[in-house]
Amino acid sequence: MSSREVRNLSIPEGLNQERVDAALSRLLGLSRNVIVGLIESGEISKLGKPIGKSDRVITGDQIEVLMPAAKGEAKLVATPIDGLKVVYDDEYLIVIDKPVGIAAHPSPGWQGATVVGAIFAAGYQLATSGAAERQGVVHRLDVGTSGLMVVAKNEIAYSHLKDQFRERTVSKVYHALVQGHMDPTVGTIDAPIDRHPKEDYRFAVVANGKPSITHYKTLEAFPAVTLLEIELETGRTHQIRVHFAALHHPLVGDLTYGSDPVLAQKLTITRPWLHAKQLAFTHPGSGERLSFNAEYPEDLTRSLALLSDLAR
Repeated sequence: MSSREVRNLSIPEGLNQERVDAALSRLLGLSRNVIVGLIESGEISKLGKPIGKSDRVITGDQIEVLMPAAKGEAKLVATPIDGLKVVYDDEYLIVIDKPVGIAAHPSPGWQGATVVGAIFAAGYQLATSGAAERQGVVHRLDVGTSGLMVVAKNEIAYSHLKDQFRERTVSKVYHALVQGHMDPTVGTIDAPIDRHPKEDYRFAVVANGKPSITHYKTLEAFPAVTLLEIELETGRTHQIRVHFAALHHPLVGDLTYGSDPVLAQKLTITRPWLHAKQLAFTHPGSGERLSFNAEYPEDLTRSLALLSDLAR
């Protein structure tokens, strides 16, 4: 008997008349090649009949998918988190203020708590789109980054929010404390990013990397460090950390990308000083523009107070 998961999907309005391989790729977080393979082996059906790889889907179509065997050991486990901050909640989506030390979703090798697991533990229902262990996740924050995340509760919200992130209509504003002083104080970093050529746990600015654009402005300059407001035009893994490290202004506390450990110790920072401060997007149901703001957590507030004391 197969232990593979069966997914039942309802095609949302935003995917009406899409080719089935493209639509399911977006809904399930699988590559189109994988989807085509499932279609060719008869593991995707509509109303009990196998679907063709060139077929187009219609809003409301009920599609059954026998998912491919899971790889690795990533499993979704309900993991309650004390003090999980729910900033907004309705039938379409949930916005949370993620604490530091929590992963967005399970992944092989990660043993700690996750946002998705915490949301399940709190009794919320999430979209089934995306890989099984990251249901509803339309964007991620690093384990060491605190701040705002939106997670989809249904397929309409998932598809709509994914479109907004892809089309860059979501506003993502971060605050970061970097070493040194930026010159110019306001600017744009346009430098391609991909995996580091020698150390695959890191990313780097590389000539043939993916286009990556970061906008910044100085909020306050302290001796030896600067508080920045940063807006992402693209959303590459570790983008902020990589871009500022490449300019020799690594984030305070970011030892992976060259931060001074002595400075981090003085400021009692044990993770990259980075906070997802503001998040704005269009509501998938009402069309209203929603905007959220998250205050700094205690460790970042404490470090700023220490900086003010040192500056006196």
